[in-house]
Amino acid sequence: MDPLSLKLQALADPTRRAMLARLRGGEASVNELAAPFDMSLPAVSKHIKVLEKAGLITRSRAAQQRPCRLSPEGLKQVDDWLMAYRDVWLDRLDRLDNYLQTIKE
Repeated sequence: MDPLSLKLQALADPTRRAMLARLRGGEASVNELAAPFDMSLPAVSKHIKVLEKAGLITRSRAAQQRPCRLSPEGLKQVDDWLMAYRDVWLDRLDRLDNYLQTIKE
């Protein structure tokens, strides 16, 4: 599977999106990421592995822990892909605004 598809597949899951939202505040351990969810640690670890494989997070080693953190580079590829569509919609909204201004006058 191509890297962008891996990222979008990882982002499709609400649990993984919630984990990414938590990591916006800084790095977190697996236990910290697991705290708000009613699931086993192995299930949380699977979600983390999907995010890591997609390149959306990185993990480091600190003694016995492997804290997780956001990977800005991984998120940039998704943002770049979305930017092309954002430009299309902004152009359409500008044209709609111009049209509404003409019919208003």
